[in-house]
Amino acid sequence: MDLNTTWFLLIWVLLTGYAILDGFDLGVGVLHLFARDERERRIHTGAIGPFWDGNEVWLLTGAGALFAAFPVVYATVFSSFYLALMLLLFALICRAVSLEFRSQVDSPGWRRAWDWAFGLGSLIPAILFGVAIGNILRGIPIEADGRANVSFASLLNPYALLIGVLSLAMFTMHGAAFLAIKSEGDLQRRAARWVFGAWVVFVILYLSTFAATFYAAPFLFEGAFSRALFWVFLVILLLAAVYTFVANRAGKYLRSFLASSVSIASVMGLTAVCLFPRVVPSSLDLAHSLTVYNASSTPRTLTVMLIIALVGMPIVIAYSAYIYRVFAGKVVISQESY
Repeated sequence: MDLNTTWFLLIWVLLTGYAILDGFDLGVGVLHLFARDERERRIHTGAIGPFWDGNEVWLLTGAGALFAAFPVVYATVFSSFYLALMLLLFALICRAVSLEFRSQVDSPGWRRAWDWAFGLGSLIPAILFGVAIGNILRGIPIEADGRANVSFASLLNPYALLIGVLSLAMFTMHGAAFLAIKSEGDLQRRAARWVFGAWVVFVILYLSTFAATFYAAPFLFEGAFSRALFWVFLVILLLAAVYTFVANRAGKYLRSFLASSVSIASVMGLTAVCLFPRVVPSSLDLAHSLTVYNASSTPRTLTVMLIIALVGMPIVIAYSAYIYRVFAGKVVISQESY
């Protein structure tokens, strides 16, 4: 495995870590729109309050790694998705601000406004992340010189929107599984029902997306079926998806959440296997696609960044594990709660 492939793998690890960790944050935020009373809303915010900012570090690190390792990809994708990314950032900012502001004023109207900001600030990114992945899988119109002219309207094509709804279902299932761990009583039982409902939608949409990919981006399967990793991730996804349902029905909510995490990692793994060695395919001509070789930094840059990553990533993982251990257990509402 050369440096280019190693960095492709590392970026996949970072983005997968973000999808798993901030994925349940987004899912809980979506469910926040359906909370029945103030106590439930405080349990929602309290469940993710200690974790959400640390979880977003994975996204920042992933974007930084993309910029360092594959600067041409970074430039092309960010310029092509500029308006969508601005909308995404605005939604994430609203979500972050709402968590800090909703309890600062003792007013139902004030809290209601920030509750909507929290819910929509979770719903919109949950869809937009999938839309972005869908457009990358489908390919964007990259010219021979590496430039791409993409309008915001063209990003909202049926295939990308289908994956956007799929990511919403996946994150909602994931967030409901996490909420079932952190809550008790009626809220826990309803969270378990949300896991089941979102799981059904996720399975249907994933099968639909898999079939639609044969028509929207058939090149993704060229050689994929001959790769052992494709079948490994596919089998793991099937087993994890089934166990998510089984564990949830048995009331083993932690196991259901872990199985949901494995499902997300498997979906990301299948995406990476089908793309490689391309990073961003060209819808005009596959020969114009950005790959791990024609869009990478110099070998020296990749080497230096790899050393930094090998030192920094264990620290990030250790810190995350410590935080989750400290704040394990059910949410307890107090005056200091969100």
